[in-house]
Amino acid sequence: MKGEVRLVSVSIKPLEDRIVVKPLEAEQTTASGLVIPDTAKEKPQEGEVVAVGEGRWDEDGEKRIPVDVKVGDVVLYSKYGGTEVKYGGDELLILSSRDVLAVVNK
Repeated sequence: MKGEVRLVSVSIKPLEDRIVVKPLEAEQTTASGLVIPDTAKEKPQEGEVVAVGEGRWDEDGEKRIPVDVKVGDVVLYSKYGGTEVKYGGDELLILSSRDVLAVVNK
């Protein structure tokens, strides 16, 4: 269903300020109703956060700097940021928090 967030059970624990994201499917039709073939689709830049690291350490190594997103958030991220991984049958993306551009409020 559109707008519904499905939480994925992930047993991956990202380190420091890294985030695990499940990319959301890109729109498959144009505004005029034309179907876009898989070969012409752009990489998705929107995804659901499924795991978040504890944050990176400050320069003195004394306290953690928390990450700005939480599990369940839908985020926009850099087009070519992160590392794609396949885990438990799911296609996931591991991003640095610096690759997350915005949180989407739907």
